[in-house]
Amino acid sequence: MPPVNSEKPGVDRRGFLKRAGLVSAAAAGVPLAATAPAEALDLNLDLDLGIDLSRLFGRDRYQWLVGDHHIHTQYSYDAMYTVDGIADDARRHGADWAVITDHGHASHEKSSVERTNAAIRAAQREHRDLLLWQGMEWNVPGAEHATLFFQAGANQSAKLREFERAFDWRLTGTEPGTPDNEALAVKAIRWLAAEERARRIHAPVVVINHPLRNGRIAPHEIRALRDAAPGIVIGMEGAPGAQADGFPKPLGSGGGARGGYGNSPGSNSWPGFPESAYRTYGGFDWSTATVGGLWDSLLAEGKPWWITSNSDSHYNRGDTLVRPGVPDGYYDEHGAYPDPIDTGVPQTLPPYADFAPAEFSRTVVGVTRRSHEGVLEGLRAGRVWVVHGGLAQELEFGAYSGWSSATMGGRLRVRRGDDVTVVVSAKLASRPNGGGAIPRLARLDLVSGPMTGPAADRDAQTAPGTRVVRSFEPRWAPGRRVAFRHTFRNVREPFFVRTRGTDGKKHVPGGIEPSADVIGQSNPFEDLWLYGNPIFVDVR
Repeated sequence: MPPVNSEKPGVDRRGFLKRAGLVSAAAAGVPLAATAPAEALDLNLDLDLGIDLSRLFGRDRYQWLVGDHHIHTQYSYDAMYTVDGIADDARRHGADWAVITDHGHASHEKSSVERTNAAIRAAQREHRDLLLWQGMEWNVPGAEHATLFFQAGANQSAKLREFERAFDWRLTGTEPGTPDNEALAVKAIRWLAAEERARRIHAPVVVINHPLRNGRIAPHEIRALRDAAPGIVIGMEGAPGAQADGFPKPLGSGGGARGGYGNSPGSNSWPGFPESAYRTYGGFDWSTATVGGLWDSLLAEGKPWWITSNSDSHYNRGDTLVRPGVPDGYYDEHGAYPDPIDTGVPQTLPPYADFAPAEFSRTVVGVTRRSHEGVLEGLRAGRVWVVHGGLAQELEFGAYSGWSSATMGGRLRVRRGDDVTVVVSAKLASRPNGGGAIPRLARLDLVSGPMTGPAADRDAQTAPGTRVVRSFEPRWAPGRRVAFRHTFRNVREPFFVRTRGTDGKKHVPGGIEPSADVIGQSNPFEDLWLYGNPIFVDVR
């Protein structure tokens, strides 16, 4: 772990900015902290933070687009929305991009793929400011679920169908976690890579969905899928959808869990996960929320592994739409359900466990151009941060040493003995979220750990030496921009650094880590977090 030595209190503020290359004209309200929260320094910087900060954060290169990569429609065996209705909801809640990911299923492959494609093309014509994809929720052989999407132009449906027929466990009978089934999943990823090389598809992206909900994808499976085609299997849902399932329910209606994480190990679960892995923590998967846990063990290898968040929309809490009654076997015969009916009555009981796209969970991607290609490239590059309940409007994260810099998903290359400074900036929320209040960002943390190379144990799920190296408590005012910095002095070994934030309402007793969500008693708006993807620091 590189030494952690921050600037001392009383450092000359303008001198620091000159050394960092971040000098700008004076203007409004950005606290910049060089030390622990009690020693935060208030500086008045220009609203645009100066040309060099713009370069550090990539403001001259990236625009940040809100999206959702895990959404279901009437073409899923367990959902009801029309594609056009999803597009309406996505835009209403501020989404710039969305991926339709109906479940792999024999009836879906037989009857739904082309119809979904036609509905998406029609919705795209009506919603030209929304980037829409046709993807699928892949039943991964030997595991559970993953989002898959790519571009294939006029051949989109044909290529999705070809993949589904050959590699979905519902169609191939390959659900159990056997070595042969795990090998088929790797073969599927290699097929995607071969199709991309042959230019039959463009920029495929695979994200492991709700990874620890049922404990059915082992660490060695994650590593095998990631390593089979770097750049295609880009990461996992750091937080699952179905966050509204945690709301307290009326007596007798059953208790739900955020993300559906109210389970215990089953016959297909990997036995190496502890019982605690089957719960969410501040709405986030155990693998993400645990400092020095599974996510950090993957980052410690120095290989990309990004996190996302999404709605997993099937039935959205508070919606007045209901699915019409149909005879048994209707979906199996038709591959779709009839359009939903508006009752005018808000629905809150199961199965209404989801939020609409971008209503609560947001995946924010830094793109070089507002296009399908731009979003795919940004996701693959890891320029991604995720947020619940509008906890912050913007998050910026960069690291620099000398004239070199990197932002989320990037690599900073330095010489041994150099200093590395990390800067985090957030724009605080200024409008009420779905819970009726303006959320308050109470704390930002920097998490860092050593990069130790490929794991000798492919089932490793810990990263020793990873810890929270600095926390910052911004003074809160709606819409204010806040920032802080931290310097790693005289770095000797490679490391990674990432950021997270919280509303500070729930922690483990006596600590700052997120606490386990209580089944049936977890209002998601009362425990909000955000996470940024890491920066890798290579030392030569």
